[in-house]
Amino acid sequence: MNAPAAMPRFSSILIANRGEIALRILRTAHRLGYRVIAVYSDADAQAAHVQQADHAVRIGASAPRDSYLNIGAIVAAAQAAGAQAVHPGYGFLAENESFAQAVIDAGLVWIGPDPAAIRAMGDKARARQLMQVAGVPCVPGYDGDVQDDAWLRAQAEQIGLPLMIKATAGGGGRGMRLVTSMDAFDAALTGARSEAATAFGSATVLLERAIVEPRHVEIQVFADAHGHVVHLGERDCSVQRRHQKVIEEAPSPALQGDDGARLRRRMGDMAVAAARAIDYRGAGTIECLLDAQGQFYFMEMNTRLQVEHPVTEALTGYDLVEWQLRVAQGERLPETSQEAILQRFESGGHAIEVRLCAEDPGQAFLPQSGRLMCWRPPTGLRVEHALDDGIDIPPFYDSMVAKLIAHGLDRPSAITQLVQALRSTTVLGVRTNQAFLAASLDHPEFRAGGATTGFIGRHGSELLAGMPPPGAELVALILYAARARANGHAPERLALPLAWPVPLRFRCEGRPVQARVSALGAGRYLVQADGEPVSMELRHCDDLSLLVATPEGAHRIAYAWDDGVLHGATAGRQFRVDDLSLAAASSGAQAAAGQVRAPMAGRIVSVAVEVGQLLAAGAPLAVLEAMKMEHPSFAPFAARVRSVHVRPGLQVAAGTLMVDLEPADTPASP
Repeated sequence: MNAPAAMPRFSSILIANRGEIALRILRTAHRLGYRVIAVYSDADAQAAHVQQADHAVRIGASAPRDSYLNIGAIVAAAQAAGAQAVHPGYGFLAENESFAQAVIDAGLVWIGPDPAAIRAMGDKARARQLMQVAGVPCVPGYDGDVQDDAWLRAQAEQIGLPLMIKATAGGGGRGMRLVTSMDAFDAALTGARSEAATAFGSATVLLERAIVEPRHVEIQVFADAHGHVVHLGERDCSVQRRHQKVIEEAPSPALQGDDGARLRRRMGDMAVAAARAIDYRGAGTIECLLDAQGQFYFMEMNTRLQVEHPVTEALTGYDLVEWQLRVAQGERLPETSQEAILQRFESGGHAIEVRLCAEDPGQAFLPQSGRLMCWRPPTGLRVEHALDDGIDIPPFYDSMVAKLIAHGLDRPSAITQLVQALRSTTVLGVRTNQAFLAASLDHPEFRAGGATTGFIGRHGSELLAGMPPPGAELVALILYAARARANGHAPERLALPLAWPVPLRFRCEGRPVQARVSALGAGRYLVQADGEPVSMELRHCDDLSLLVATPEGAHRIAYAWDDGVLHGATAGRQFRVDDLSLAAASSGAQAAAGQVRAPMAGRIVSVAVEVGQLLAAGAPLAVLEAMKMEHPSFAPFAARVRSVHVRPGLQVAAGTLMVDLEPADTPASP
């Protein structure tokens, strides 16, 4: 191999990203003495990464295409701010070879692999072809250039079912569809292409035989410009929802004992060979599917730092961002002995990371946005976030808002630590998957190390059923106490009983409730809602939390008020209470059921109906794009379209009326 050309040294870095990853890179860069420049959109003008950087430059409006995906604006910002290098983070333009080339053409150092390597691995079809030439095992499939429907259907029939349709560009589970029946192939192909075109600007797809409930195991690789290529062990990312990772851990529960160590080395050798095949440099990840027989298949390569890199850092003690910066400076890898790295990895205990996302598990994981009223992260473990009380979580970006990483001597201790951390974390104002994560970690199948990519599909309903909202009586006392506290009273110190019960009317999680709270004195209450009165004791109450003892046990509840709405959380399970006690009673005859509204802020992608059209129940109405995903809306009943209030390309706020329906005398055929 030829000696690498001399590379310019740099002392200032522009981070072309936002949120927790920008802060993660900034932390290491500052520790090493670099000057850090942040970029921001209008939505992020007051964001934490902007506040902590040495300098910050506005790059455009809130929508990603106007800011974090605007190559020209980012390069211009780097030049104007005197940056000498650009770190892309992950997501947005991190795997965009045009961005990497634009940075290099501007005379700046690109902290990442060569644009040619990004291009080679960025197209999944081309990556498969390159890996097959390099002798890397790949899943049987079709990755050719012919893309017409009839040809792809014929290829699918030849490959056999079950089958995966995948966008050749991008990642993150977008543009992917599982096909288990050829009757569903055409619709799945249309959906994958539409989502891929929206997310990545390309509707090209490939086909692969679906490996039934495999493990998703990835290998972290690193390479420098001096010919050194190493791997840093594996991460198991099998617990996924809609092909997006939810829980990541290392080592993989499937790679245990002597057999696991041997498989780790075989997979690692494959990953190193794959990196060498494209003359790779920097941080990368080879993602594989591992079947029950121990056979592994190359799936794709991510040519960037991964969301889950803290798991590897926990086991090895290495700072992977520091490695990236040193490699970009032209230095050798800090450690080039593969066995020394594996010794650290295999003696490093166990680490698990969960992705805390602003989404509602009870509503099909619908992404959430809005004002974060209270954020209290757990203590004693690593938490990567850019959150604070009072900030807005915008609807324009990915729904992941934080990562929690536990590191223990063994897997059971890491799981227990992380479950406790999730249940002690307080998030109010914006709903998250916090309780769902804790339930997943605590599930017997996960604890036993048996979770595959089918884990949430098999147990999702069970996990959701284990997260019911508090009972109506407990919610009534929470509402009573919170209202009293807001009015300057101390309900836990009420010495004398009240002469009459206090009536309450509210909705908890959409369910209407009427209750009566009787104060008995000395913090004791009698609450009646759904059935017999329940005795409770209010042991503590302040402006953020309260402690209630019921016959079932003690409940610690965090709460916050927001314009007549009480946001509460207990053991990580969030709930919403609409206080209707002073509101006029509703007749219940409103036509609200036919008013189909935007579930969150976003952009209208398509509208499938017109005024006067007859619809069957479940007919598609419109598709909204928000937080990098598409969210279709459907007719709730057989109806006629009374009016349409949106059009493709329109940006709408949460709750915007999209389509108004009226019951149809003659329902349309499905």
